[in-house]
Amino acid sequence: RTPAHPSGFAQAVAVADSVIAAVGSDEEIRALAGPATRVIDLRGRLTLPAFGDAHVHPVSGGLESLRCNLLGLRSRQECLDRIAGYAAGLPPATKRDPSAWVLGGGWSRELFPGGSPAAADLDRVTGGRPAFLSDRGHHSGWVNTAALAVAGIGPGTPDPQGGRIERDEAGRPSGTLHDGALQLVTARIPSPSPDELTAGLLAGQAYLHSMGITSYQDACVGAAGAIGIPDSFEAYRRAAAGGLLTARVVGSLWWDRQRDLGQVDDLLGRREQAGAGPFRATTVKLMLDGVCETFTAAMGSSYLDRDGNHTGHRGDLFIQPDLLAEATRRLAAEGFQLHFHAIGDRAVTAALDVLADLPPQQRDSSRHHVAHVQFIRPRDVGRFAEIGAVANFQPLWACHEPEMDELTVPFVGAERASWQYQIGSLARSGARIAFGSDWPVSSADPLQEIHVAVNRVLSSRLGRPGTPECETPFLPDQAITLDAALAAFTTGVAYVNHQEHETGRLLPGLRADLVVLDQDLYAIPAAEIGSTSVIMTVAGGRVVFGGEHP
Repeated sequence: RTPAHPSGFAQAVAVADSVIAAVGSDEEIRALAGPATRVIDLRGRLTLPAFGDAHVHPVSGGLESLRCNLLGLRSRQECLDRIAGYAAGLPPATKRDPSAWVLGGGWSRELFPGGSPAAADLDRVTGGRPAFLSDRGHHSGWVNTAALAVAGIGPGTPDPQGGRIERDEAGRPSGTLHDGALQLVTARIPSPSPDELTAGLLAGQAYLHSMGITSYQDACVGAAGAIGIPDSFEAYRRAAAGGLLTARVVGSLWWDRQRDLGQVDDLLGRREQAGAGPFRATTVKLMLDGVCETFTAAMGSSYLDRDGNHTGHRGDLFIQPDLLAEATRRLAAEGFQLHFHAIGDRAVTAALDVLADLPPQQRDSSRHHVAHVQFIRPRDVGRFAEIGAVANFQPLWACHEPEMDELTVPFVGAERASWQYQIGSLARSGARIAFGSDWPVSSADPLQEIHVAVNRVLSSRLGRPGTPECETPFLPDQAITLDAALAAFTTGVAYVNHQEHETGRLLPGLRADLVVLDQDLYAIPAAEIGSTSVIMTVAGGRVVFGGEHP
């Protein structure tokens, strides 16, 4: 049962090689069968175009799943116990061996006092090894005393541009680093081997397939030391050449904000090496600010303190306006798609300003997109549609949860809190919308994200029943319909990735990318969307997750 037929739904789909041959009734499709035909009876289950993801970090997510994975843990002690067990299982270390480090990530700020874990805690469970564990958002890192020593970080070390070192009352580094300060440590960590990167890529790809995802945009391909992400460019090329890449991937090449325009030639060289095939490095990622929880998102006016008073600090733009304008013009003229990270309202405005200054043809052809768009000033809402900028939302974040209610709303105030995740307003304005997960920052499950987009609350699968995150909608007027949410994960991602003639719909001639669900989203209450699971994923006619007899 598929919603791809002119009547609304069809009963069956025929696949020939890697493409859809026909969509229609059981009788129509049965007539196409031949001696070599394989029939999969889905017993009336709902089949959709496979999901896409417009902003995801699968190699980092895969590596974290193979290292010390703290995602989903619910207490400080659970994190320490997991780290202790992982460190105890590492082989004997030498100073030049990557195994000398305890690496991983996925911890949540709300588990630690003030959102900042301490080096002293980590010292007790890492056996003297240096340790670096990124938070789930990859904007903060937890380090121990040994890692601080390796990096030469002490009381006199200044905060780097675009970053911050958490300190105790005596001014000594306490064990948490934010944004630009991460590179002080990540620059000292041995790079993962080619085999480890490939293992991370394949683990990430398998996980995304289990979520029904067959195409995505990797939001950071390059040595992004500023946020602790290794360079996965060659891993993708090897996987594509070896037939291991079953997903269709667009790579967002990292714009190094520590360098000038001279890096454009390097980016052009990489695009030349990966301009076609299952991996295409045709996009450039420009990170304009940090995140609100660490006060590194660039806001139009200052953050508040706990008493509601303005602090005078409003966060910095990571790329200064003059350089951003020049870089944008040069990259757009070279035909690159631009992928902006913009959380604060000032960063969103900066992205829209530089896009508005481009020639219309460069805007229309490249399909530039602004990711996260957490805070949008009211006067900027209509500008997305006016200039053709795609709003790349991570809808799972548009709900009540600890980081929102405890680490964001109190420090921005009621007015700015109402500017967050305005998916409904942008949809009504005619803006193009694409959805992504930002995994491993948060769940990659499109069904959980669709649940929030439609209901503006977490499902009970991710939240705690009876709490505001599951019971109280967050800005409910910003909810969208099920059809709109599904489109953002299918045709929306296909549009961003210039793949609308390849995937995103169930139509003859398009790639046979399909997902089968265990219940019909159109036959259940909206409040039950999050209880739905993927039971089979097909990529290019090949079953990449699940079985034939769910």
